[in-house]
Amino acid sequence: MNFMKMDLRLVTLALLMTACASETSDKEDASVDESTELQPISEPLVSDIFTADPSAHVFDGKIYVYPSHDIDAGIPNDDLGTQYAMRDYRVLSMDEVGGPVTDHGVALDIEDVPWAGRQMWAPDAAKKDGKYYLYFPVKDKEDIFHIGVAESDSPTGPFTAEPTPIEGTISMDPAVFEDTDGSYYLYYGGIWGGQLQYYKNGKFEKSEEQPAADEPALLPKMAKLGADMKTLAEEPRDIKILNADGELFKSGETDERFFEAAWVHKYNDKYYLSYSTGDTHKIVYATGDNPYGPFTYQGVVLNPVQGWTNHHSIVEFKGKWYLFYHDTQISGQNHLRNVKVTELHYNEDGSIKTIDPYK
Repeated sequence: MNFMKMDLRLVTLALLMTACASETSDKEDASVDESTELQPISEPLVSDIFTADPSAHVFDGKIYVYPSHDIDAGIPNDDLGTQYAMRDYRVLSMDEVGGPVTDHGVALDIEDVPWAGRQMWAPDAAKKDGKYYLYFPVKDKEDIFHIGVAESDSPTGPFTAEPTPIEGTISMDPAVFEDTDGSYYLYYGGIWGGQLQYYKNGKFEKSEEQPAADEPALLPKMAKLGADMKTLAEEPRDIKILNADGELFKSGETDERFFEAAWVHKYNDKYYLSYSTGDTHKIVYATGDNPYGPFTYQGVVLNPVQGWTNHHSIVEFKGKWYLFYHDTQISGQNHLRNVKVTELHYNEDGSIKTIDPYK
C-alpha cells in the first residue's frame, strides 16, 4: 500500500514536471508552433549568418538593411533576452527586391565602442549631408541599455562610434525617421529585457516591476535629433498611443499596447507608427498627424511569425512599399533568426492590409 502511494506521488510529480516544461517552452516560443509545417511567403535574405530586426533604408537608389547579427553564445533562454548576445553589426544591400543580396561584413564591433558592455541589439541608420549614421543600443559597463551613434562616409561602414552614448537616451530599439521637411526624429524603447520599466516618472529605478494590467501601458520615447545627428535637440517625451475612444491603452491590453520595435514612416501625409506587441507576437500600427503623435491604433500589419520576437521596418522603393521582418525558418530557435522581405499594400482609405507570414 505504501509503495502504491509512492508510485502515485511519483506519477503526479512527473505529470506536473511535464506540464511545467511545456508551459515554459510555450512561453519562450509561443508565436507559432515550431513543429507545424509552415509555408513561408518569403525566404531569408541571407542564410550563412543569422540576422534579425531589419531596419531598411533607401540610400542612393539602393536598399540597405541594418540588422542585428545573431550568434549562438550558449546562453539559456529567459524572459529578459539574455540569450540574445550579439556583438557586432553587419550591413546587407540589394539593387532590387528579390535580387542578389550583398553582405558587406562587419560595420561596427562591440570592441570599438568604448562605453559598451554587452548585447548589441536592434540598430537603425540615417543619412545626412553625405554622412551615414548608425544608431545602436548596447548595455554599458553597469549593464544598463543606452543608445549610441557611430558615423561613416559609407552606408556600409566601417562606422566610428562616439565615445559616449547619446545623452538622455535609455532602453533600446532606436529608429530614426526623416520627415519631408528635413527634420530627423529618434524613436526608441522596449520593455522586459529592453529596460523601459526602469524609468518611472522620469527617474531611474532598476526594477522589473511594470504597470498593473488596469494601469496605462508603458509608452515608447522620442525626441528630435540635433543638427549634428549625434545629440537630442529636446527633452525626450512619451509617444501617446490611443484606442478608438481616444484613451491610452492599459498594460493588460497586450494585443494592442506597445512592447518594443517602434518604427515611423509617412504615407499620403499621414504618420504611421508601427511596433511590436511583444508577448502577443504581432506587428501593429497607429496613425497620427505629426511625428510627435498622438497616434490612434488602426490594426495589424503582420501576424505572428515563427519564433519568439517580431521586429520590422517599412520602406518605399521604386513606387512599391515593403515590409522587412524576421522569423526562425532556418534554425527553429528563437535567438537565431533570419531577415525577410515581402510587399506591403494599402487600402484606398490608407489602412494597411494585414500580412500573414505563412500560407
